[in-house]
This record gives sequence, structure tokens and C-alpha cells, in this order.
Amino acid sequence: MSANSFDARSTLQVGDESYEIFKLDKVEGSARLPYSLKVLLENLLRTEDGANITADHIRALGNWDSQAQPSQEIQFTPARVIMQDFTGVPCVVDLATMREAVKELGGDPAKVNPLSPAELVIDHSVIADKFGTKDAFGQNVELEYGRNKERYQFLRWGQTAFDDFKVVPPGTGIVHQVNIEHLARTVMVRNGQAYPDTLVGTDSHTTMVNGLGVLGWGVGGIEAEAAMLGQPVSMLIPRVVGFKLTGELPAGTTATDLVLTITEMLRKHGVVGKFVEFYGEGVAATSLANRATIGNMSPEFGSTAAMFPIDGETLKYLKLTGRSEQQVALVEAYAKEQGLWLDPAAEPDFSEKLELDLSTVVPSIAGPKRPQDRIVLANAAAQFAQDVRNYVDTVDEAGKESFPASDAPAVSAGAPSKPVTVTAPDGSTYEIDHGAVTVAAITSCTNTSNPYVMVAAALVAKKAVEKGLTRKPWVKTTLAPGSKVVTDYFDKAGLTPYLDKVGFNLVGYGCTTCIGNSGPLPEEVSKAVNEHDLAVTSVLSGNRNFEGRINPDVKMNYLASPPLVVAYALAGSMKVDITKDALGTDQDGNPVFLKDIWPSEAEVNDVVANAIGEDMFNKSYQDVFAGDAQWQALPIPTGNTFEWDTESTYVRKPPYFEGMTMETTPVSDIAGARVLAKLGDSVTTDHISPAGAIKADTPAGKYLTEHGVERRDFNSYGSRRGNHEVMIRGTFANIRLRNQIAPGTEGGFTRDFTQADAPVSFIYDASRNYIDQGIPLVVLAGKEYGSGSSRDWAAKGTALLGVKAVIAESYERIHRSNLIGMGVLPLQFPEGASAETLGLTGEETFTFTGVTELNNGTTPRTVKVTTDTGVEFDAVVRIDTPGEADYYRNGGIMQYVLRSLIRN
Repeated sequence: MSANSFDARSTLQVGDESYEIFKLDKVEGSARLPYSLKVLLENLLRTEDGANITADHIRALGNWDSQAQPSQEIQFTPARVIMQDFTGVPCVVDLATMREAVKELGGDPAKVNPLSPAELVIDHSVIADKFGTKDAFGQNVELEYGRNKERYQFLRWGQTAFDDFKVVPPGTGIVHQVNIEHLARTVMVRNGQAYPDTLVGTDSHTTMVNGLGVLGWGVGGIEAEAAMLGQPVSMLIPRVVGFKLTGELPAGTTATDLVLTITEMLRKHGVVGKFVEFYGEGVAATSLANRATIGNMSPEFGSTAAMFPIDGETLKYLKLTGRSEQQVALVEAYAKEQGLWLDPAAEPDFSEKLELDLSTVVPSIAGPKRPQDRIVLANAAAQFAQDVRNYVDTVDEAGKESFPASDAPAVSAGAPSKPVTVTAPDGSTYEIDHGAVTVAAITSCTNTSNPYVMVAAALVAKKAVEKGLTRKPWVKTTLAPGSKVVTDYFDKAGLTPYLDKVGFNLVGYGCTTCIGNSGPLPEEVSKAVNEHDLAVTSVLSGNRNFEGRINPDVKMNYLASPPLVVAYALAGSMKVDITKDALGTDQDGNPVFLKDIWPSEAEVNDVVANAIGEDMFNKSYQDVFAGDAQWQALPIPTGNTFEWDTESTYVRKPPYFEGMTMETTPVSDIAGARVLAKLGDSVTTDHISPAGAIKADTPAGKYLTEHGVERRDFNSYGSRRGNHEVMIRGTFANIRLRNQIAPGTEGGFTRDFTQADAPVSFIYDASRNYIDQGIPLVVLAGKEYGSGSSRDWAAKGTALLGVKAVIAESYERIHRSNLIGMGVLPLQFPEGASAETLGLTGEETFTFTGVTELNNGTTPRTVKVTTDTGVEFDAVVRIDTPGEADYYRNGGIMQYVLRSLIRN
């Protein structure tokens, strides 16, 4: 029960139903607040308890100074938690482990139970092994169940053992698309109360739901576990960036072009740790599908959330997707009552402002390795010719040219070239070169939730087939929609056969290529790429294109709209300027250009209007948690504690609570620390966290081999997130990671200073030697450390390797928070300083003093860092809130929650 200091408790009547609500207008200053802060204000009013959440906190939010730097801590209590299976499995593993730990410490294991609704969607496990055939989907699902049986049995057990925990089974959809199409409430109803739907999710693209007027963002799995167990999220009242939209998108552009433009603008502006909120006349002209596409990319902007207010477009979408009449009426009544309804003419009080005229957006792609690196489509081929030089040895290739010594190499005029002849299984031959598009994937929640770009892709396929075009033989083409609704409307519109004919057969309902589950390239293509060191490319409709993420054979990755993915599959190379060059020839030998097969806006809108209806959503989601016969037939254990299988290589009991007592151990300074890794700028959680395929000659591969797992059954790191032994061995093991203390290497290597001459060693093997000798470890890093997905294993793996502190030039929000949640101290170099400017090589021994001030209940602003080589500086302590300090004092967030549960 709320303390209700502001007399805000009231009743809202909607039809025959009445709901308890907490009125925002009872708080002075609330009317001028941005939409997102009004949602936070309601959260505080409703959860005010006089201790963690007080009247002073509420007043502080009402009196928010838009120009001040964040300093006021508040406790945000999300209405629900959403997970995907890669990050969700370790959450459920940890909950099961906590039940045993509570029992061992004398508590009731049944207390470890979600106190807020928690929903998990299995979408990250399907791999696009099979493609380009009618039965690709069925074969991939069979392979998925075969690889993941142990994990799926564990999740099925969780469904029965935990209250308020639901699982959407495999082969259904992508978590964020399922969220906006079915799970999101927009206005939540529970225990007679109506309040804004809010959430945290174990995937950074949880922000997709911001397009539906729902405040939520990605957190690490450990924070999500705490939220499930009733712990509020400790945060500072953020700065809010107002992003004004005016005008309308021009013909020929897509939501993808828009979102890549916004990503570039916001990355350049700087929005890390801030809320972004869209306002203005252009919002009303932006479809819900496009709003969701923009919200999805919030992690690529760097912002915590990217909000759109509720309006008529929101209601239209809720009705289309099968929400009840009462729910739609409640959303409208509640939003208007609380001042949460969009006023296109309003200018809320924002900290900073940007503006975009939608009519200025042009067709674009992004790459070759970051979402914010937008390239105007007309410049793509020229930009590729420049960028590819970073991936090939142009000196070597120039040497093969014949030119006078006084002349520049001929290769400097265009893209480097190394044509290689490939023989296909049917005996035919073709030639591939640098820039060959080897993966063309319509994938990811970002775009597959948007019927306008999906229908455009299908129409491009239709027109291509009618012109006699098909994909080039070296292109692996895949279609992985975010829900079954997509294939339903393709079928109804008669577009599926055309997608099939250009190779975009259904491969699964899941993330696939966007998260590295692209599956292997055809053997002959992979062999040619690796034997000749070709810089080949992928083009995908995803949100992430970081190095090493998409496919181990592919060096350069480009984000593009679904229709452009189809176009590049037809062109077959990034060297082709698809705005000018022919994509192929028709039946009569005439060139076919992109303009010849690009659908008009009217054509797209006509298909969307006639092929998509409420009945499709009702059918797809009527029994979404039940699963098919294969899911229901999985044998599962019973009981409220899990029966761990000591032979399992998928699900193992982690060591987080071993030796834990009810009393905390005082925080200590760190002495004699060695550098495990010295890293550059923009090291992402994809570089840190285990992801993708497991290679046989790595520590993880050797572990699996030693445990009797055949190489063909290794599966991916993501599928084995429930086994800490595999995950530790894969931390910092990304094939593109460059550890500067092991120059000349790529991947999970370091130098082991416990041995004479400090030989190059696997990071995991070296860490074991350091741990055996009681030597703490430190990581040195550059700017934007930990950007990328909200990967709990990037922090868990770091901690289990023995790292006690990280010193970076700057951090991405989620990873910094997750490090604290695992008991790792995040520090920041002084302003303007870096490892390079301080002369740090990574060979030093480090000592950190002043950390013990945390034992006094305060957080030091800086700690003193000294090295055995005489370098000395004050590192900024990036424990940003008192709540984070409590987690660190307890050794981590899980230990804090566990002690709290038992005490309460």
C-alpha cells in the first residue's frame, strides 16, 4: 500500500469497470514533465513506502531541473520482467540456485519466486543451418530441439516450479515482436489498480516496446532477477532529450532508413544514460510499426529508452493486434486522465533538443561494423571500396598488378580484387571476390515487426521473379520473421512463392543471423573465403553488425532494410552500386535495375491494408504459452528445487553462493593486481561475452570434448549460458578481440605473467594460474567500454576470471551496472587521460587504495591507483548510486537480494 502522502489515490471508471489510480496532477510541476518522467512519477506515487521511496523523492521528480546533471537517486519498480532464452536460462538457473542457498541459510526456498510477472520467449536458439528449401524451417526446428533438449526441459520445469513465470516455446517468434504484438499491456491492471505498463528486459532491445508508449529498457540478467524478486531498480533521474519530428517520409524511403539516420544523429549528439523522447507533429504521422522500429534501436543510439507517447495510433495498433475492447478503452481513458496522451503541439521541458524533418531522409545502409556508421545508399559501393582496405592486405594484392615502379598501384583506383573460382556441389562454377555478399538475411525484431518493410521486401522478390532474376549462387538467403503473423500475411497476399523463388525461404521464427546464428556458409564458399582470405560481406535487416558477430567467415557486415537485403542478394556484391548498376538481366537479356523492381508506397500500403487483420493475431496468440506437441512431451522433474544433473554440459549449479554467510565481508583495497587484458575503444559486450560457435581448439571446446561432447554437438555459447564452466572459458574469446598486451594475436589471448618470459596464453588458462596464486586481475580499456547487448555473462565471466577492477575511459550504462552487480569495481581514467597518455603498457602491477571508504557507508569519488613502474593517478569510482554501493558491499546484487529475502 502506498503511503499516499500527496492524496493522489483516486478511481477511474471505464465502462462497467472501476480501477484505483494515482493522480499525477496532485504533484506540483508534473504537467511540464516529459512523458517518460510522468511514468516514473506515477511509479513513485504508487510505491511510496516512506523508506526506500519517500515524499521527498516524489517532490524531487516534480521539481526536476531539466538542465541539471543527474544526481537524485530514485527507486523504479517495473511492472514486469521480460526475457529471451539466452539470457533467461541463466536467470532461471540463478533462481533455482538461490532456492537452495536460502534453504542452506535457514530460509524458506519458496520465497524465491517472481513477485512481478515474468515472461520468457525462446527465440535465440534456432540456427539457420538449412536454407533455400521448402523444408528448411522444419529441419532447423528439429535440430534446435535436438541441441537444446536439456535447456528446454529446465525451462519447462521453471514454468511449473515458479509462480507468475510464463514461457513462450520455440518456433513462435522474437521476444520484442511478441512483446509489442501480445505481451505488452500499455496500461497494466493488477489487484484492482491500473497503472502504466513498465518493464525491464534481459535484452537491450527491450526498448522496442517504447514505441507502444511503454517505458522499459534492457538490463543485465542479474538486475532482472532482482526485479523479479521485488527489488526496485536504483537509478538517477535522467536527462531527457527531446527529439522533434516534422514532415513525412518521402516515397522510396523506409523505416530502416529513418532509424539509421536517427542513430547517426543521436550517437553524434551523445545520449548515453539519457532518455530520448519523440514529440511534435511528425510523431502523429509516424506509424506504430515505425515507432517500434525506432524504439528498438535505442541501444544503438546509446540511450536508456526512446519513448513515444500514447495516441490514436497506439489504440489502432492495440485493436489490430487483438487486445480486448475493454483494454483499449482503458488505455485511452487512463492516458487522457493522467496527461499521458500525445499533444502534437506541446513542448515539454527537455534537457536537450534535436529536430529531424522526415522529408530529408534518404535510402541508407550502415556498416561495415557499427550501426551508427550510416552510408547513403548511392555512396555505398564507393565507401566499400575505401573501407575494405582495412580488411585486406592491399600491398600484397597491388604487388600482383603489373605497373611501373614510379606509378601508384592500379588497385588504389578502386576496391582491391582477388577473384576466386568456386565449384558448386552440382558441378557449376562461379567467381567470388572481396565484397561478395555471402549472407543476405531478413532477420531480427527491428524490421520483421514492421509490415511495411516486410511487404516491400516480398514485392521486390515478386518483381524480381517476374523479371527472371534470382539470388546469386554464393549468397546464403534466409527469412526469419519475428512472429507467425508475418508468414500469415505473406501467404494471404500470395507473396510467399516469390520469396521462396529468390531463396528467402522460411528458416525459423527467431533472431538467427542478427545474433550470430546465421549457420555455416556453404562448404565450398567457406573454403574459398578462408583459403584466399577474402573480405566477404553480410547484409541483414538487423540492429547489430559488430565485428565477428554475424558469421566467423564474414568480416564486413551491413544493416539494411528488408527490401534492400533482397536487392543485395540479387546483386551479390557490395561492389555493385545498386542505385545505378544492373542487378541482373531479364529473360530477354535486358538489364534490370533497382528502380525496375522497387514497389511504390501505394503498392505496399494496398497489401498491408488487405492482407493483415485482427484475426491473424488472435489465431497466432490464442494459446501461445502451450507450445506444440514436441514442447509438451518434454519430460521434466518435479519439486520446488531443481534436480541438477552432474553430467549436464548445458545446465550446472553456479558457484556464486558457495561459502556465503548472512554477514558481509568488509570491502578491501586491491593490491598486486595484474592486467588480464588491455583493450582499445568501442570494445563491446560482443567482444567480452561468449557468443556464436564454439571452436574445438579453444578452452571451451576442450572442456566439452573432455566431457564426451562430439564436435558436431558443441552448439553455440548462447545455448550453453546455463553452464558457467563453458561460459568462463569463452569470456574475452571473440575472434576479433585484440588484446594489446599480446600483440599480433586476435581472439582470447593474453600474456601469463605468472610464468617466466610471460608467454602468450589463452585468457582462461592464464586466469586460472593467477587465481591459484592469489593474484587479482584488472582490465584496461578505452572509450565506450561494454557497449552492445545487455549481456550478463560479460560481467559474470569477467568476475569468474578473477577480475577485481576495470579501468576504462568511458562505459556503456548496462555493462557498468552489471560489473557492480558481480562485485567488480568499475573505475574511469581521469578526464582526458587514457592508458596511452599515462604510459601504461599492461605489464605493470597495480594497487588500488581508498576502496575501503565504502565500508563507512559512503562512496569515494576517486581511488588512488599506483603501479610498480611509478605511474600514479586518481581513478573516478563509477559506482553511481547508493543502491549500487550496497550491491558492491554485499559482493554483488544476488548476494544482496538473498540476504534481504532471508531477513524479511
